[in-house]
Amino acid sequence: MKALGYQVIDMIVDHMQDIPNKNPIAKAGRSEMDWLLHEPLPEEGMEATKVLDIVSKTILSNSALLNHPKFYSFVPSPSNYISVLADTLATGFNIFSGAWTSSPGAAELELLTINWLLKLVGFPIREGGGIFVSGGSMANLTALVTARHEKLGEDFGDACIYFSDQTHSSVDRALLIIGFKKSQFRKIPCDEQFRIPLDKLKKQIAADRADGKQPFCLIANAGTTNTGAVDPLYQLATLCRQEKLWMHVDAAYGGGALLARQSQKIMAGIELADSVTIDPHKWFYQPYEIGAVLVRNHEWLAGTFRMNPEYLRDVKGNAEEINFYDHGVQLTRRLRALKFYMSVKTYGLGTFRRAVENSLTLAEQVAEHLKSKSCWEIVAPPSLAVINFRLKPEGFPSDKLDELNQFVSDQIISSQQAMLATTIIHGKKVLRMCLINPATKLDDVMETITLLEGFGEVFEG
Repeated sequence: MKALGYQVIDMIVDHMQDIPNKNPIAKAGRSEMDWLLHEPLPEEGMEATKVLDIVSKTILSNSALLNHPKFYSFVPSPSNYISVLADTLATGFNIFSGAWTSSPGAAELELLTINWLLKLVGFPIREGGGIFVSGGSMANLTALVTARHEKLGEDFGDACIYFSDQTHSSVDRALLIIGFKKSQFRKIPCDEQFRIPLDKLKKQIAADRADGKQPFCLIANAGTTNTGAVDPLYQLATLCRQEKLWMHVDAAYGGGALLARQSQKIMAGIELADSVTIDPHKWFYQPYEIGAVLVRNHEWLAGTFRMNPEYLRDVKGNAEEINFYDHGVQLTRRLRALKFYMSVKTYGLGTFRRAVENSLTLAEQVAEHLKSKSCWEIVAPPSLAVINFRLKPEGFPSDKLDELNQFVSDQIISSQQAMLATTIIHGKKVLRMCLINPATKLDDVMETITLLEGFGEVFEG
């Protein structure tokens, strides 16, 4: 066991050291992977080192490196070694983090680390609560089930839910899963800053009330995936209190910006929400999977999810002993809090804070560079380290710009030198860059931009 374990740790360390020298993109197709891995269910076993060799050569080598300095697309997930070891401990000890009686240490640790996040958001520690889940999708679902239970009970056929057209698709999915119909969605077109417009929102709520509907919940964004935009949280919170709406803030991406001094103003008002989603496996540099849902009143979670089956009656404990299986969807839960705890304790919150602030500064530096060159157009300026831009050479036909930017994206991905995909902003095909990896330096981005310009010249030629 020790020999195999040392080999695995050596592989992880070598991988982390060598990431900058590797390509960030995996390109194997289905037929190639079938050829490498497809086999009948094995009746007999083989030596573990040989299995490890297969895993290394066929699976690990054919996986994208989302923590690569030049992986700019989606939301990269830069990890850290302390959290990797913490996950190893949690898995090796196979800790069940559902009931207090099974692991008081795990339950207390989750209470502690959730309290850290509550303080960061500005929720009351004594009354507030939360739970770690797999990620933002499950956190949004957990929050919306709680909102439905607290505000509507079992009668929600006339309820209306409000959010902008920039809201993450996990919200649509969660609402459908928990029984709402698409006809109950009120997807408000965003303004020029990609935020939900207050005037249109107010008019829609008034129209729904006049129509006999029940305005129920507003989902605000604190860092959209497309542009990093943050809705006007304080004004929305004021409106929600006036209209008696539940306010949920999806800060799965942008929650980490609460650490940065530059973001305090734009994030103001998040502390007035009823529930908040945060993903530590994004801007808190944790390995997959760890998301969190935070609520202003911890009793809301237990009131929504607690069940009392006969086989759990002996592990209920007293009122002060939290059973986290009562606070969310999962009964069987792994210990997710350990990696967050160990990494923050080891590095200190200041290290995380500086990393977030450096990401914000890097995005501004990239924007200044693009502005200095006539061949680039910034379509959406930096917001929470996300920037959208497109190649726009002087005199180039405007009706060909989408084709040009798709071409340069395809070329750089095919070259495997960087991962930079496109998105659509204001009807324009653009290059979207998310710069939250602390390993990404300005030189990395400059090299990528130079490559893009070269591919653009090939297209023009």
